[in-house]
Amino acid sequence: MQSSALKALMDAHHTVTILSHINPDADAIGTSLGIYSLLKESGKRVEIANISADLPRHLDFLPNFSKIKHKIDYRDSLIIACDCGSLDRLGFDVEGRSIINIDHHHTNDHYGEINCVEPHLSASAHVAYLVFKEDFALCKDAATCFYTALLSDTRYFTTNNVDEEVFEFARELIMLGADHKSVASNLTQRRSLASLRMLGSVLGTLRLHCDATIASMVATGEMFAASGARMSDIEGVVDYARSLATVEVGVLLVERESEIKVSLRSKSVDLSAVAQYFGGGGHKNACGFTLALGDIEEILDKILEQIKKSITL
Repeated sequence: MQSSALKALMDAHHTVTILSHINPDADAIGTSLGIYSLLKESGKRVEIANISADLPRHLDFLPNFSKIKHKIDYRDSLIIACDCGSLDRLGFDVEGRSIINIDHHHTNDHYGEINCVEPHLSASAHVAYLVFKEDFALCKDAATCFYTALLSDTRYFTTNNVDEEVFEFARELIMLGADHKSVASNLTQRRSLASLRMLGSVLGTLRLHCDATIASMVATGEMFAASGARMSDIEGVVDYARSLATVEVGVLLVERESEIKVSLRSKSVDLSAVAQYFGGGGHKNACGFTLALGDIEEILDKILEQIKKSITL
């Protein structure tokens, strides 16, 4: 896990800036806040930032959530990038800075001076834990943040990559004091009214394709305006498409201002080549990409065509 090289690089810098990807999910936020907590405990000068103004509100219970800024204040700081597959997904100009890349996506670009990328692990938080535990004391706050990331990215221990190593990681975090009851409550019982309204609207667009092996849904700009929902309110909605008995692949198109964000989910087939074809990335069973705003039907047709070309259903 290159912990010695990572420690040497950190010792060479007076300040550290922790970043995560645009429109962060719980793994991105939990991993970055976990690292922030343990570095603060060690006395390191550290800041944490994310370019997105819309952070997931249900994660505000996490220690130091209020410390997340939307700009970088430190000059020439060491960058720790969390759960981010490519440099452009950070949204900040970090040219010329040393970067430690902490991730678990197999499509990661390996853009860091040090790349701690472990695709076999279930969450970026697990990568961070293994990297930092040898040289830094892991506190309760860090454990709670990492546990949140793990629980969310494994969809409550239901994804295909859950194994005994995942449960051992969870056990270690709980032994360190992770507040697992609070995490479970905040992840499952804090939905906004806007998110439920949005869910109803999106489910109303559900269509089946290819003998009901593919399900697609659309979230339009009008739906966001009518419901008052934000991007963070539709996290996990694509899983409803995949949950249908006959469906192997779920597709969600989200219309936002000048772009369309596409999320892909599958039960077993590898969709990463589809995401990469459109300039995106992610996991084999959970990935996505962003396209320029255009006609939804035409875009969906192109996506369905590429899915049929790339995989056997």
